[in-house]
Amino acid sequence: MSTLGIFDKTGQLLQKVMDLRQQNQDVIASNIANAQTPGYAPARLQFEDALAGAVGRDGQGMATTHPQHLPVGGGLDQVQGKVMRTPDRSGLGDGNNVNLDQEMIGLAENQILFEAAAQMLNKKMGLLKYAAQDGR
Repeated sequence: MSTLGIFDKTGQLLQKVMDLRQQNQDVIASNIANAQTPGYAPARLQFEDALAGAVGRDGQGMATTHPQHLPVGGGLDQVQGKVMRTPDRSGLGDGNNVNLDQEMIGLAENQILFEAAAQMLNKKMGLLKYAAQDGR
């Protein structure tokens, strides 16, 4: 994250969303790649609740007034995705419960949300460029 101050919280949030969407894309791609692997349990990256919580906490949490103080609550930098696996409990087949149709839908949805965040960040950078060029 920049320390220049020209990137506001929206820009930081969009960067974080893009990072987490990229991680999610990797997790979904791994599920698709292992669709034929016996015993493979598909993974899901969960980060939406932590991200929403961090956005809600920004500016409302406790401030650290000394460099040796421990951060309380955490901000956007502290948000990490959590990989959750759902093992097959049906007892049928080879123990692999990857649903390719569901994975492809998740992949497309994640890609659309990544591109939306990228477009919003691009618009924001365009506005900064416009302002830096005195509106020309």
